[in-house]
Amino acid sequence: MDSVKILWTDDEIDLLKPHIMFLEEKGYEVSTASSGDEALDLVEDNYFDIVFLDENMPGLSGLDVLPRIKKLRKSLPVVMITKSEEEYIMDEAIGGEISDYLIKPVNPKQILLTLKKNLDEKKLVQERSSMDYQKVFREIGMRLSDRLSFEEWEEVYRDIVYWDLKLSESGADGMKEILDSQWDEANQQFSKFVTNNYLDWINQRGEGPLFSHQVLKQKVFSKIGQGPIFVFVIDCLRFDQWKSIQPQIATKFRVIEEGTYSSILPTATHYARNAFFAGLTPLEISRKYPDKWKSEDDEGSKNNEEAFFVEENLKRNGKQVSMAYEKILNLDRSKKLVEKIPQYAQNDINFIVYNFVDNLSHARTDTSIIRELAENENAYRKLTKTWFESAPLWQALERIADQHPEAKVFITTDHGTVKVDDPIKIAGSKELNDNLRYKIGREIQYPGNKVLVSKNPEDAQIPKQNLSDHFIVAKDRGYFAYKNNFNHYAKYYRNTFQHGGISLEEMLVPFIELKAK
Repeated sequence: MDSVKILWTDDEIDLLKPHIMFLEEKGYEVSTASSGDEALDLVEDNYFDIVFLDENMPGLSGLDVLPRIKKLRKSLPVVMITKSEEEYIMDEAIGGEISDYLIKPVNPKQILLTLKKNLDEKKLVQERSSMDYQKVFREIGMRLSDRLSFEEWEEVYRDIVYWDLKLSESGADGMKEILDSQWDEANQQFSKFVTNNYLDWINQRGEGPLFSHQVLKQKVFSKIGQGPIFVFVIDCLRFDQWKSIQPQIATKFRVIEEGTYSSILPTATHYARNAFFAGLTPLEISRKYPDKWKSEDDEGSKNNEEAFFVEENLKRNGKQVSMAYEKILNLDRSKKLVEKIPQYAQNDINFIVYNFVDNLSHARTDTSIIRELAENENAYRKLTKTWFESAPLWQALERIADQHPEAKVFITTDHGTVKVDDPIKIAGSKELNDNLRYKIGREIQYPGNKVLVSKNPEDAQIPKQNLSDHFIVAKDRGYFAYKNNFNHYAKYYRNTFQHGGISLEEMLVPFIELKAK
């Protein structure tokens, strides 16, 4: 490994010889300069890892030299060394992008600490993150072997997301591979848990999770009358994606509640989001509003009645309120949303559906450049974060925080996505729906060990069109590919983000309550 190259600039450099010798004994390579001009010449002609810069020098002062160094080498760390503790000097230095500062007289331990902090920080963070995860790895593994309740599964999922974010951000790739294998194990166990219990839960036989159709009644409607309410439903937003945008949201909002609820099966917009707004299961919707429910083989969008469903839901729960519903499908409507915030703030409750993240997941499947930009979970999160930072959605949230701090804001979704890598060979009639994670229809041939099966979809609170319809849902990271041309489709969809099935990422979705600071 090459030695670290340091440039130390001080007009009394000879007095610092003991410090320089100390650093050289530690393996550092130290060059010196006794003036600002000399330092600039050395920076221009040589590579350095870090610069120590005296603030108070004759001629060009440290504050004069600092911006010129940054112009030559933008990313070069500069540590300012000063005799003065005056605030304006510190403000100017920090504004000039110093990496650290030291007050004279400095001692060798201070210098070493500064070097480690600025040059070895990433390595130290990686090592610490890896060590910390090793301590909890066994604990999570033991929890996965227990008979967990749904609430305990929610805790496990949030813990795994926490460590996935921490290890990804620190660059601890070796330990990240171990976490990925533990995540796979968690999904396998969670899929078994859901397969064994889902039909009882959805039919309210025994205690189950909070499902899509119960969220508004239990989490939102009770807050009506306490100020304007904004419910943002960001289609396909996973819990880890929420955590990636949370720091930006935290600049304007306090998190009142951060939790998850369970999407119903199939974890797809047609079912989960209609159930969310209607406060009813898909089967109940189809029976109560037969002219509004769209079957799998019906033409056109299957989510055009959400405004009607939520209005009926409010009435059914005795809420006579002023309401707005908005579905954001393009940039133009997104920009208009920002303008409408003052108008919406006059309502009791507002529902805004935002489709960008769902569109991103589909684009990643179909567009090669998006596949490259979001090749893994961490890159997918970063792409979501980048979008959010400049999206009109964030501008709308800022406007709510600044102009309507009394408002209650909820951020949630209908379902998540999972990265699939296990093709499941199936066959069936031509009328089968085209989703890769669930199928409803006749004459389906499938491997029973990789799917949840309901021979009568109505047992899963799903409408059926034919008496012989089956309902199957892929577990873990499986995805369906037909026997005809199996290899082609198995390869094409491998490592894409899909939804509709059973996984932690698809079912355990964020529900966040915010209040302006």
